[in-house]
Amino acid sequence: MERVKKAALEHGADALIGIGGGKLLDLAKSAGNSLQKEIILIPTLASTCSAWTPLSVIYDDNGSYVRYDIHEKSTWMLLIEPGILLNSPINYLRAGIGDTLAKWYEGNTLAEKLATKSVCIELAHLAARQCQEVLLTYGEEALADLEKGKWTDALQRVIETNIITSGLVGGFGGQYLRVAGAHSINNGMTSVTQAHHLLHGEKVAYGILVQLVLEGKFSEIKQLLPIYRVLKLPMTLLDIGLTVEHKAELQQIAAHSVKEGEDIHLLFPDINKEKVAAAMENLEILTNHVSPS
Repeated sequence: MERVKKAALEHGADALIGIGGGKLLDLAKSAGNSLQKEIILIPTLASTCSAWTPLSVIYDDNGSYVRYDIHEKSTWMLLIEPGILLNSPINYLRAGIGDTLAKWYEGNTLAEKLATKSVCIELAHLAARQCQEVLLTYGEEALADLEKGKWTDALQRVIETNIITSGLVGGFGGQYLRVAGAHSINNGMTSVTQAHHLLHGEKVAYGILVQLVLEGKFSEIKQLLPIYRVLKLPMTLLDIGLTVEHKAELQQIAAHSVKEGEDIHLLFPDINKEKVAAAMENLEILTNHVSPS
């Protein structure tokens, strides 16, 4: 961030243009907002809503989550180019589906806790539902179309949902519908090297299932598992590079996910690392007992 800011000042830049994936776009937003320069973003991946949202997620040099910064200004211009995204790796679209599904499973639970909802929060809630419906309906087809290099209605719907509709949830809902349990589990997973092979959205997808275990929503888990199998999203410890024997790593993930300031506390005020670790082990039992059919 400091390097980009310095270069922008040296060259007298009028605006910063970010072309790339989520981390690169977050970098451009951080540097641009610090300098009070306009920001133009061109996503090369449909893996997150980073191109839309006025915030940046910050990691340390080891790839572990540190914090997220909310910016005063939104991006001045967002350009979505089908020709670029049609040549993007399929695993990033898959990760985007996992990340965007969390908009419903996190946002709906947060919205249910509100006694009254403003019009903006109602719009955010509707957008979150739209994310779930579009991705569960068109996700498999979109992944197949991208693999074939075909720009189709299904692919466009999923890409626009991952970037635009997803961004609307936080845009209208703010902290009331932004992130909760699934993203905190993701943050905890960034602390162990075994999970570093997974993309952000893949870790969030696993976090959705852990959150649902903590909520006791086992019927929803059973509905999601067959879809996860089709979409090839992680749902077991083996998928994230661990087993039940990795007690230290599970405890480390759990401890990081319940740190002070983590958004999981919005859902579960009395959460602790023991409950999270137990939820991960209980999910393992559930996934082993649900038929692949």
